[in-house]
Amino acid sequence: MIRKALLLVTALLMGVSAPAQKKAPEQAPAPKPGVLNNTKVDGFRPIWFDLGQKSEYGSKYNGAFGTYTMKHRPLAIYSQVVDKTFFVFGGTTSAEERHLLCMISCYDHKTGLVQKPTVVYDKGPVNDPHDNPALLIDPEGYLWVYVAGRGNHRIGFRYRSVKPYDISQFEDKGGSIMAYPQPYYVEGKGHFLFETRYDGVRRLFFQTSPDGEHWTDYRQIASIMDKSAGEKKSGHYQITGKFGNKLVTAFNRHLNGDCDTRTNIYFLQTTDFGEHWTLVDGTPIEIPITDQDSPCKILDVEHLKQNCYIKDVNFDPQGNPIILYLVCNGHQPGPKHGPREWYTAYWTGKKWDFRFLTRSTNNYDSGSIWVDGKTWTVIAPTGPGPQKWGQGGEIEAWVSRNNGKSWKKTIQYTANSPMNHSYVRRPVDCQDPFWCFWADGNTDVFSISRFYFADSKGNVYRLPYKIAPEEEWVKPELVEFDKTPQF
Repeated sequence: MIRKALLLVTALLMGVSAPAQKKAPEQAPAPKPGVLNNTKVDGFRPIWFDLGQKSEYGSKYNGAFGTYTMKHRPLAIYSQVVDKTFFVFGGTTSAEERHLLCMISCYDHKTGLVQKPTVVYDKGPVNDPHDNPALLIDPEGYLWVYVAGRGNHRIGFRYRSVKPYDISQFEDKGGSIMAYPQPYYVEGKGHFLFETRYDGVRRLFFQTSPDGEHWTDYRQIASIMDKSAGEKKSGHYQITGKFGNKLVTAFNRHLNGDCDTRTNIYFLQTTDFGEHWTLVDGTPIEIPITDQDSPCKILDVEHLKQNCYIKDVNFDPQGNPIILYLVCNGHQPGPKHGPREWYTAYWTGKKWDFRFLTRSTNNYDSGSIWVDGKTWTVIAPTGPGPQKWGQGGEIEAWVSRNNGKSWKKTIQYTANSPMNHSYVRRPVDCQDPFWCFWADGNTDVFSISRFYFADSKGNVYRLPYKIAPEEEWVKPELVEFDKTPQF
């Protein structure tokens, strides 16, 4: 009752109705996509979502999905040229609706203000944040928003800002099959896009383009099937990263294409824009990867019948990769398939080193890893939230100064929250105070969702749910959480 009262009070203070006790609408009412393209929206309203795959302890995942998925990346990029952090997210039209709007905004580090968000693409009847956007900034300062598709039946789109470093208007640059877009710009080469096609069920691909408009054919990265076990389908999720001209992918495999059996970690890299691929030590390897025991497999938890959820990839100062991941004993929420254990996998230059970090309460608790010299920091919802078994929780920071061998919790970002916080993301070249960002939402019932960002010291800011029509730039609200222990 206390939690529900807090949620009601929070919503009333924000000047919106509290639909937390209402049934989520089946779909957004808009009959056509694109109606709101290139319009401003009077507030930051991340989308709430429910997959609908129920079990004893609720949905497999639901709640705040504005910064979903970890496989859409990057979502935010800092530009030193204009001293702004540009960021994209999945928004919605109102507190009462689930109508996906692919949005962009920016934080001005000179003024401390955030710009009223622009709708890059109105998804119309789609209410699924698997269609959320990703972001790329080219050398001329043009903002490229890669709007994801879903499966092969709902294609994705690419939009480019009409003016450099300007979020006011975007133009259509074409569409194609493109789930889970992960675009990067490689100097002197152009756009490199990691993506997924649902051919088999989920196969990994990449494409390249010198200008974002003219693209190569799809080239397959992985499609693993264990034919000795009778598998006829493949499936993978990948998390990618970039260090200089090196592009890397860390991916799992789904037994017979079933994503609820995701397991293992495989690792590949390229330093020549996808022409050739190697293992982490530089040993050449041919793609696509089709063998479950490929030499690019770095972690085997399949033999333990464990699931593996890859969260982030980053690099030490020498460019050696660090993979953040979670393992558990099954796909359903609740205690049965716990514990959920977080680890790092670090290439030391000679071997992969696997280290335990902490535990959390849901498979989809998701955060990121920051590297500053010899200091590694993980910021994630590893603290139990008010909806204990739902995705997300309270945001905490964990620090290691010995390459992940030991970890210490250093910051409690949120506490005693009325709703769970989910999907903590790391901007490219991040600068304080826009160091990390996420959204919150109730995982028990349909609710509003709000947008947060925080600095590296523990200060948390909330973006306004409503913005006055005459305001273009607004000041974020500094949020003071009650960190008194609750018993």
